[in-house]
Amino acid sequence: MSAAWTWVVAHALFPLHERLKGHRSVARRRELEESQWWPRDRLQAYQLDRLRRFIGHLGRGVPYYRDLFARKGLGPQDVNSLADLARFPFLTKADIRANRERLRAENAGALKRYNTGGSSGEPLIFFMGKERITHDVAAKWRATRWWGVDIGDRELVVWGSPVELGAQDRLRNLRDRIFRSELLPAFEMSPANLDRFVGRIRAVRPAMLFGYPSALSLIAAHAKRRGVPLDDLGIRVAFVTSEKLYDHQRATIERVFGCRVANGYGGRDAGFIAHECPAGGMHISAEDILVEVVDAQGRVVAPGTPGEIVVTHLATADFPFLRYRTGDIGVLSEAACACGRGLPLLAEVQGRSTDFVVAADGTIMHGLALIYVVRDLPGIDRFKIEQESLQRTRVLLVPGPEYAVDTAERIRQGLRERLGPNVAVDVEVVADIPVEPSGKYRYVTSRVAVASQ
Repeated sequence: MSAAWTWVVAHALFPLHERLKGHRSVARRRELEESQWWPRDRLQAYQLDRLRRFIGHLGRGVPYYRDLFARKGLGPQDVNSLADLARFPFLTKADIRANRERLRAENAGALKRYNTGGSSGEPLIFFMGKERITHDVAAKWRATRWWGVDIGDRELVVWGSPVELGAQDRLRNLRDRIFRSELLPAFEMSPANLDRFVGRIRAVRPAMLFGYPSALSLIAAHAKRRGVPLDDLGIRVAFVTSEKLYDHQRATIERVFGCRVANGYGGRDAGFIAHECPAGGMHISAEDILVEVVDAQGRVVAPGTPGEIVVTHLATADFPFLRYRTGDIGVLSEAACACGRGLPLLAEVQGRSTDFVVAADGTIMHGLALIYVVRDLPGIDRFKIEQESLQRTRVLLVPGPEYAVDTAERIRQGLRERLGPNVAVDVEVVADIPVEPSGKYRYVTSRVAVASQ
């Protein structure tokens, strides 16, 4: 019955749902499942044609870009290769906030309002049209099917965005029951709720999990401490997104749930950018999304060089994202994936610019340099490192049974070795560390690292 119901949902009910909403997600997914096998040169020719048409539409019908292109003398005639994208100005979060109405296409029709969680500052409000939603749904659907699961398979979603949770009305609850998708609120991570989540996972026996890597790894670690097995349920894959996936989180999730982890990268604003396939490649949704990586001066850097990820979403003609600065740090790859897909690859997503810390001498390093100092010590259940300035860093600890009297001093010593011998390191033992309002958990935050917004 389970496989039969999955077929009914994936081939009848979900397509009907999308059609009633005015989306052509089924047709687009089929197109993507064909184009993912195109050779690189055919894919690039397709991207170039779409980019020219996208630029032309913006110059004609979007007030913000019509004026901007006129001032700079830019238009589709300036796009003769994908490299010419670099001739166009960046779009920042500040630009969107200041020009939200002028970024609407004049013929856009009804748009749906969205906002980011604002975990690194003020939430960003923007709009999406049906084409954008269609393309994002199709790209996610394609990536889901890479792993042998489909819409309609039993799914548990560990999430915490107020947008999702606020929309849980009776109609949505009915839809989720039909599609066999159940939400577990990620911002309620008390021991009692963790017990409930573990019990629910055992009761539902989902084919797939979806959620923040921090939340899934926390549930997995809790189940292991309680001695509750979760690797005998037939879970096929755990999809993680919205946070950096650390190696220790991947290892914990895979070991406890007995399944592979599929990493995803994207955002409500930038779109469904990239997703990991079973062969391990982080494939960019390149039919719709162009990804550049730029240095601190805004210059495009070569594959293999880290920099800020800049996204152009070609399905956003109604409210355009052209050379949108994400604030994330990543690395592009020139390699081909062993799976045979022609989609380009992200070699690495290192995290947000605010996930980096700055030593007293100006050296910039990833927050992992500090995370390992704390994480490798025994007796620490949870922690958070907050770099408040070049001269002061604060560490919050939730102690475990093996917490030792010298732990705080070992943390101070380890962090000073990396940040500088005169940096003040305040270690505070607390009962709990709350997650962000969105449900995300951040191990490191810095007020010193330069943000790009």
